[in-house]
Amino acid sequence: MSSTYLNLSFGAYFLAMVFYAGNLFFKNKILPLAARFFIACSIFGLSIYVGLRWQIALRPPLSNMFESLVVFAWAIAIFLIFVDLKYKIKVINALTALLGLLALGYASLLDKEIAPLMPALRSNWLTLHVLTCFIGYAALTVAFVSSLITLFKKGQDHNLDEMSHKIIAFGFLFLTLGIISGSVWANSAWGSYWGWDPKETWSLITWVIYAIYLHARLKRGWKGKKAAWLSVIGFMAMIFTYFGVSFLLSGLHSYTQ
Repeated sequence: MSSTYLNLSFGAYFLAMVFYAGNLFFKNKILPLAARFFIACSIFGLSIYVGLRWQIALRPPLSNMFESLVVFAWAIAIFLIFVDLKYKIKVINALTALLGLLALGYASLLDKEIAPLMPALRSNWLTLHVLTCFIGYAALTVAFVSSLITLFKKGQDHNLDEMSHKIIAFGFLFLTLGIISGSVWANSAWGSYWGWDPKETWSLITWVIYAIYLHARLKRGWKGKKAAWLSVIGFMAMIFTYFGVSFLLSGLHSYTQ
């Protein structure tokens, strides 16, 4: 039954992307309304799916690559509809929806079996740590799309630039909370706040890049394409932290281990 909600959410996500893409080329009031309706349906369906999986597993569904991708796609959808309603910059919507759809599509290819948690993961810190990280990841994904478009656009779009800055500041806050909560959790589980595990190291690298972005913007006045390049580099580091560490490096945080 729960898989039905996942499949319906994927379909709604896809339709949202299609209508957002159509809104780029056709002036029609129905298209953005339809896109928002379907992305809201996807958020609703994914929320039910996560809730049912939580009920079945008797734990937060946040402990493997499949579960994390579902939460990632869910968080991207929430940020997408928020940014759409607040800023109404339609050029970023379709690409953001595509990235969320890719995350959900990749999740559908993975093993969905519910496995028991290892003892160190049986902690309330799991929910706080993973959720704060993925809220930050979702925000930084939207900022990446905005920055990527900034790099390809001729001239400077002040709306895109300002939106990127605000979203990165928000994402950076949650990334910081994720690292702090992870450190506290590590200390309670393994007796050390920081162990230089590959994911810990790359999380710090990602954090430093976005800290440089905020510093360069606030203190050096970097805007437009210069700031956008830092945002793109930060996103690449974030993606490696999420996927690269899991598949290429061995550590406590590797989902494939």
